[in-house]
Amino acid sequence: MGYEIKIFRENMIGCALCKDAPCSASCGKIDCAKLLRSIWFDNEDTAAAALPAQNPCAECDAPCERACLRQGKVEIKRLMTRLYDEVKPETEEVHITNEDRLKCDICGVPLENPFLLSSSVVGSTYEMCARAFEAGWAGVCFKTISTMEIHEASPRYSAIKGSDGSIIGFKNIEQLSDHSLIENMEIFRRLKQNYPTKVIIASIMGQNEEEWETLARTCQENGADVIELNFSCPNMAAHGMGSDIGQDNALVERYTAAARRGCTIPLLVKPTPNVAFMSEAAEAAKRSGADGFAAINTIKSITNINPHTFVSAPSVHGMSAVGGYSGNAVKPIALRFIAELAQNPELSGMHISGMGGVETWKDALEFILLGSDSIQVTTAIMQYGYRIVDDLKDGLNRYLHEKGFKSVKDIRGLALDSVSASTDVLERDTVIFPKFHADKCIGCGRCAISCSDGGHQAITMNENRKPVLNGKNCVGCHLCLLVCPQDATGTARQRIQR
Repeated sequence: MGYEIKIFRENMIGCALCKDAPCSASCGKIDCAKLLRSIWFDNEDTAAAALPAQNPCAECDAPCERACLRQGKVEIKRLMTRLYDEVKPETEEVHITNEDRLKCDICGVPLENPFLLSSSVVGSTYEMCARAFEAGWAGVCFKTISTMEIHEASPRYSAIKGSDGSIIGFKNIEQLSDHSLIENMEIFRRLKQNYPTKVIIASIMGQNEEEWETLARTCQENGADVIELNFSCPNMAAHGMGSDIGQDNALVERYTAAARRGCTIPLLVKPTPNVAFMSEAAEAAKRSGADGFAAINTIKSITNINPHTFVSAPSVHGMSAVGGYSGNAVKPIALRFIAELAQNPELSGMHISGMGGVETWKDALEFILLGSDSIQVTTAIMQYGYRIVDDLKDGLNRYLHEKGFKSVKDIRGLALDSVSASTDVLERDTVIFPKFHADKCIGCGRCAISCSDGGHQAITMNENRKPVLNGKNCVGCHLCLLVCPQDATGTARQRIQR
């Protein structure tokens, strides 16, 4: 799809993505709220393909906009019309409903699709998991189970927000499941009885070898399909637990071996990202019987220092603590670790369950292209709900269909050959110039400002407020492409020898 017909999230920035949205209720012809969500989650092609043949918005007086809880903020009729007039003609008409391409597995355990709830509050009760399964999630990595009594702080979340109010980065100081082992095992049995095709991954954390072994055995006996060893929680108060384990390869090896003694089902290890490299811990886990890895857990962080109280967020009676950072902001870091694990020949053939900032199907695709076999999600669910799985599945399924892939497994690791841990491999003898699209340019001059003050003084504005490139100064850094608020800057095709 070309830049001129893509509908971006910014085009509906005022949308609140409501529950039981009044806009859809007022229409009765199309589910405009679902279509708006598809635009938000980078899935406008699927939205356009699902539209009826005739545009019901053409002669409509837009009751959806009158019903909108933010009246005047979202041009719903215009967005629906754009889907019809601009996107639909360029989109394959077929509405893809067969999801067989999405089928995969965790070490032989079948998955309906790659999408799982990650170990967190989003998968911590029977009712929550049941609703997620009904929504279309293939499984759950249940909130980490232990034998400890857990008492959580209040409040325990903070966030870094973007200009549209959505969460970019999310911090938590939450710990493990606050249910007893007996209560959690009852949940496992009910889930397995009522949802036999869904996958239950039991995230566990022990205090010693005996507990790791016992927890693994108990979870398997009560219906778990896979065990995940949480060696990476950054919020544990007790010494020698959580991320402390993941930073000690000897402990990784000992506790993995203990859990392996307790179970025969697939065993995933969740190493900590709070290290320079993850491979050493992963190799230690493999030596002790691990079948794969789940990465990444949250990254240790401090957020939002209050300028009046001088306390960071979340503030708990005037004190705070280093906590785990997640959300879309950590995705580049997560992808780096996924690539490291997937490119390590010592770990060849091991399952990788990728997570860390997945919000749209394109985010998930990036993880899979770098070697992930399955995908886990938390922060995006906390922000938008279980309903996001519709666009995760639809978008990935359409991509596979359009590219001619028969299975999601066929695309695993296809991007790995293009990624190097060192910049030494990069070609440095040519320059790729930017190209300005005059029809989209509004003459704001942001490209010229950034090039002047943060680049190489290669852009000036002419008398018509249009950017002019000085090829002698341009080094092809492409800063101008990134700062343009109109996406009016592209890449020139010619490559100029230095």
